[in-house]
This record gives sequence, C-alpha cells and structure tokens, in this order.
Amino acid sequence: MVDAMDMLRTYLSGVRIPGPTNRIFKHECCVSFDTPKSEGGLYVDMSSFLAFGKDFVLWNYEKTRHPVYLHIKQTKKVVAEDRPSKKPTILAIGVEGGFGSSEPDYEESYNIVILPDYASLPFPSVDLPEKVRLAVDAIILAEGAEKKEQVAAWVAEKHVSAYAMCLPQIESSTVIPPSGWKCAKCDKTENLWLNLTDGMILCGRKNWDGTGGNNHAVEHYNETKYPLAVKLGTITADLEAADVFSYAEDESVIDPLLPKHLAHFGIDFSSLQKTEMTTAERELDQNTNFDWNRLQESADALQPIFGPGYTGLVNLGNSCYLAATMQVAFTTQAFISRYYANQSLKSSFDAAPADPTVDLNMQLTKLGHGLLSGRYSIPSSEKQEGIPPRMFKTVIAASHPEFSTMRQQDALEFFLHLLEQVERVNAGNTKLDPSRNFKFGIEDRIQCPSGKVTYNRRYDYILSLNIPLHAATNKDQLEAFQKLKSQAESEGKDLAAAEVVRPRVPLEACLASYSSPEEVMDFFSTALKAKTTATKTTGLTSFPDYLVLHMRKFVMEDGWVPKKLDVYIDVPDIIDISHMRSKGLLPGEELLPESAGDVEAESARLVADEQIVSQLLSMGFGQLPCEKAAIYTSNAGVEEAMNWLLSHMDDPDINDPISHTSQNAVASVDQSHVDTLVSFGFQEDVARKALMATGGDIEKATDWIFNSPDAISTSHMDTSSSGATSADNELPDGSGRYRLLGFVSHMGTSTHCGHYVAHIYKEGKWVLYNDEKVGASVNPPKDMGYLYFFERLTDC
Repeated sequence: MVDAMDMLRTYLSGVRIPGPTNRIFKHECCVSFDTPKSEGGLYVDMSSFLAFGKDFVLWNYEKTRHPVYLHIKQTKKVVAEDRPSKKPTILAIGVEGGFGSSEPDYEESYNIVILPDYASLPFPSVDLPEKVRLAVDAIILAEGAEKKEQVAAWVAEKHVSAYAMCLPQIESSTVIPPSGWKCAKCDKTENLWLNLTDGMILCGRKNWDGTGGNNHAVEHYNETKYPLAVKLGTITADLEAADVFSYAEDESVIDPLLPKHLAHFGIDFSSLQKTEMTTAERELDQNTNFDWNRLQESADALQPIFGPGYTGLVNLGNSCYLAATMQVAFTTQAFISRYYANQSLKSSFDAAPADPTVDLNMQLTKLGHGLLSGRYSIPSSEKQEGIPPRMFKTVIAASHPEFSTMRQQDALEFFLHLLEQVERVNAGNTKLDPSRNFKFGIEDRIQCPSGKVTYNRRYDYILSLNIPLHAATNKDQLEAFQKLKSQAESEGKDLAAAEVVRPRVPLEACLASYSSPEEVMDFFSTALKAKTTATKTTGLTSFPDYLVLHMRKFVMEDGWVPKKLDVYIDVPDIIDISHMRSKGLLPGEELLPESAGDVEAESARLVADEQIVSQLLSMGFGQLPCEKAAIYTSNAGVEEAMNWLLSHMDDPDINDPISHTSQNAVASVDQSHVDTLVSFGFQEDVARKALMATGGDIEKATDWIFNSPDAISTSHMDTSSSGATSADNELPDGSGRYRLLGFVSHMGTSTHCGHYVAHIYKEGKWVLYNDEKVGASVNPPKDMGYLYFFERLTDC
C-alpha cells in the first residue's frame, strides 16, 4: 500500500498557496449547508479552495480530479454555565458572531486528506512538505469568503474619494518604518493615522467615553486641509481592507492610488501584517453593550416544528425579506419540482461551472434541498438553528446592487427580481422554468365616446391592488374612533393600543377596484381626431398556477411623503377571479382606426404645454428645443421633457422646425431597448414612442406606457375573440378559483425598515416562518398581509 506521505508528494504540484485575492471557502459546503461543525466536518479543496461536506467531497474529486484536501472539524468546547456572554464580532443581528448570538466556543482540528482513498495526515506536522504547510497556514489564517462577503456588506458602502486622484504629496526624506509607530504629538501608540500628504503620524479621535486617541489627526487636517489618511495597522497585502479616511468628506473612502501614495513614504505594503481594527470593526466594539434583545421577537409561546419543509433561514442581517419570500416560494410545486423533487444536488453540481457558488441554479437547488429535505431541521435541546442562505444571497444579488447590501429591502421587489433571474437562467427551457407558473397576461380595453375600442396587452408576475378605504365594512366603528381620538388629542392624552380602530376592507373590494371602469383623460381618439375622455377596463388574459396579490399599503401623500396605510384586509381562504378574465374583441365591437401617421403626425396635433416650456426656459434651454421636448413627451411633465432634452441636445436638428424632427427622433431610439420592452409584452410602436418620450430610459419608458393614455391609443394587440396570443398559449391557464397558500407580512413604517415574516398553510395547519424560527401559528394574522400567495384549485 502506498504511503500517505508519498501520495501527497505525488500530488504536490496541484496544491496551491492562496494569495490575498483568492476566495477561500472554509465555513460552508458549496452544495449543502454542512459546516466544520457537521458530523463529517468540511473538506477544503487545496487547489480551488472550495469546501465540501463529507457526503459531497467525492463528487468534486470525480469532477475535477483534485485529490488533496484540508479537513476541518470543529468540536464544541465544554464550558462553565456561568461563563459571560460571547462578544460580537460581526455587525449583524442574530447571526453567528453577531448581536444576540449565543454561539458556543469550538476547538478546531485539521488533517490533510488524500482522495479517493481518504488517506490522512495530521496537521500541524513538521514532516509535511513546506508548500503544504504554507498553504494550510494561509487557509486557516484567511477570512473565509462566506464571512468576508457578509462583513463587507455590513460596512457602509465606500466611494472613491474626490481627493485621491490628484492628492498632493510633499517631497520628504521621511521613511515610515514597518512597526514601532508613535503619535508625533503625544505618546499614543495605537489608533494611529498616516497623513498621505505630508507623512505625519497622528492619533485618531477621542471616543465618547474618553478612550481612543487625542484628536491630533483631525486637528492636523483642520490646520493643513490635507484630506486623506490611512490607519496604520490595517495595511496588508490586501489593500482593499486598508482603512482610508477622508477628513474633507468625513467618511471612509477608497483610494485607488493607495500603493503609489504609500510608496512615496517607502512603505512596502506586501510585508505588513494587520494589527489594528478598522473603523467599522471598532464600531462593533463600541456597540457590544447595546441591548439588542429588545429588538428581537420573543418566541416563548411558539411551538417549534421540525422536519422536512420546516427548516428556518438564518437572518444574515436585515435579510428577513429574503427569508420570508423564499419560504413561500419553496412551498409552491413549481419551485419544489424544479429545485428539489426533480433536481438532485449531484446533477446540479455536475452541470454547474467550475465555481458552483456563482451558479444560480446550483444555489437554488442547494437552498431547496436545505429547506425541504429535513436534513437541517432536527429536534434539538438547544434551539432551532436554521440554515444561512449566504451563497444564494450573493449570487441572486450579483445583478442587483441593493440586494447585495445588508439594508432592509422590499419583499415585493425581491420576489420580482427572483422570478426575473429564474426566467433568465432557464431561458430556452420553459418546461423547467418555475417563474412561468406565476406569469399571466393583462389586457386594457379602452373605449372612446365614438363607441370604438382599442386594446393593450402586457405580462406580469403579480397583481398589484389599490386598497379602497371607502369600502371599509366597519365605518360606524371608525367614526366613533375618530371622535374618541379627537377628544383625546384635545385633552393631550394618548389612546391605548387596544382602543385603536383600523379600517377593514374586504379583498373582494380590492379586486373589484382593479377591474372596475376608470376614466382616461386627454385620450386622443383616432376616430374623433381629437382628445376626449375614454373609459378603460382591465382584465386578465390568462390565470396563473400561482396568483400573487400585492397590497398597495404604501402610498405617497402631498409633497411625495411616503405613508403606510394602517388598514386590515379581510382575506378569505378561497377566492374566485373568473369574472376578471378579459374577453378580447367582442362581436359587434369596432376597433379604433390606426393612427393617421407616425409620431410626427401625432406630434403635429399636440401643442406644447406652456407651463412645461416656461420651466424648461428658466433652466436655460432654448425656446424651440423646449417646445419639442414638451411635444415629444406628450406633455407628460417637466422631468420627462428635461430627460428628452438632455438626450437630444446634441442632435444636429435640435433647432429645426418640429415637423422635420420626427424621423430623426424615431431613428435615435436604441433598438436593443426597443427589443427589451417588446419582450415585456408591449407593441414595438408603443415601445419606440415610450423610449423617445423618456430619453431612452427603459424603466421610465415602462412607467410612461402604463400612465400615458396616448401610449395605448395607437396599440392594437391580437383582437381575436379568444383574446389570447401565442405568448398567452405558452402560459399556464385554467380555473379562476384559488386557495390561500401563504402570505408575507411586514411590520414597520416603510418597506425598507421593519421586519418581514411568512405564514404558510402546510399539511392542514398554519405555520409561522420567522427567520430561523419555525412554529405552529395559532392565530395567523391573515388581515395584515403585504403579499398574498394563492394556489389554483384543480377543476373538479
């Protein structure tokens, strides 16, 4: 039998020593939620630095033929019960190392393992080849990619300093030593900052409790106005981690020329070691005494549930919007089939690229198996631990900068982003795409006083509903409450929470409001050849397998001040929306004639709004360009007109008469943007018109189509009696009867703060999913939902 050491020497060329820029995974398996604490520990590939659990490491060997692994096993230490609470190390709530975390101490053991025979060599050992020892030391000392990305997301987003690119540096013979620093104005040897202009080493700011520095660095800036300083002790080979502060901008910044600025003072950053906390890390240290328990929901009365489908998701720090949404998504058969029942971890891993952590299908499969298998939901005497969706969050947020932060986000926006990304990665294989089970067609029917009609069709994943407060069913109680409230306010008293009465609006009223006729002002009728008031009704051309209703609880008051409606929605378990199906062109209906010409002809019928023109003139634009901007945006508003102006100021014919500009305006639209809008379900002529009206901005063009009556007046969709297009035929369709599957609730004054939880009806009972906690819900607050998920009832 070949000796393990001889085998290691044979494979030595494949072992890599990680550098500062390498992503090293050592806290979590790439295809499961196994960790070093798991029974089999974790195996780190010493070539790719990817980590795998005991049941999955052989898959990686078969795929890559990488034989050498560092095996990490963590074993819980036995500690005294009266041991003081562990100090947080991550700026997060309820996550490992964060506030509210009671994670016990673990001791780690290491071995070098050679596959496929699992030959093992102990580490540390002087008998191991030097290359292996260096590689293992680097892996152990490095911050894992999982944690590094999480901590980086918590640090306030840095921007490149406005002073970095042209920072003056005074010629000096001063050479900064690699250690032994001291403040030039006092005896401080910690919290020292090197001014990048003159090389002065000075102490930092004094903390509120008297600790820290003596303010000498900031005082030096006030005297010299030299703006940038770097904290000594944070400079290492990984310069991205260096703490650079701009006193002029009063925040931590990025200095792209930091290597050059350091070299000016003879600093070789590649040989320096980290000895100081960064500003963000010190912020952690100063917040450890804050009582975060007051911010956490008590779960004393919650009866925990364990087993397949009852696995919680660890809060990574304001990630409750993701947790609540994904729990409901993986209750639908669409996601269960695609990423669990019909998709094994092995097949997903085999189909994934070399780095499975960046593959959305792999990470969705990993998440699906983690939530549904029951592997990580086993009764414990301690607590429900849940699984941390770190890798999934990283990959789903890659194309959306907001979701990559640790700030709270809107669950609706995240759900729509999820479906868009799922549709993208499953393009070309609609049978596998779970997003199509949520997609449906919407048709607007507009009738002008001539009796003639026009249709506009689009597609969506959610039905967004206004809440008609006038339809409240408890008006008498509301009236009495308002009197009581007025009386209390006049007496300077506050009402008890139990005395507050909120409007109760039936869901049926919200659905009726969506499909009820509404007036469209200033509609240009091609039949009457004039602007008039038309009537618009909206219906659905198809009914999805899963109907998602969004309650518009957040509205804008005067002055664009956001307000959350304090209202209850009475939601039945069964709803029927059959009456909302659009019937398309009916027998005897006559379509409005096509527009007499293109955008130029319609523009000729428009007169520039004097108020818009006046405001644009006050900004310094010329008279004729201002008139064109108003006309070519259909007098939609000053912002739209200004956007059009800014994108057309360089047109050679910007000052030509209006009748000569139409052809150039249409030609200036980016065809790729047109194609994008067409893929959303809009007609090409409408897409062109919208893009021209909004300066080529796709998002604004979409809003313009929905809100501009002129966008609809020239759009004629398929007007067959069935009201369906070939695209509709590809979407699921069926009965309009649905059963409530689950709902996501929000607590807080804004979608970007507060907390999200999910309630799901599963196996004959309501279950609460509150981050990692999963338990039986005694009284599910169905009237407080923000997003409601309905599942179609199969036809009897």
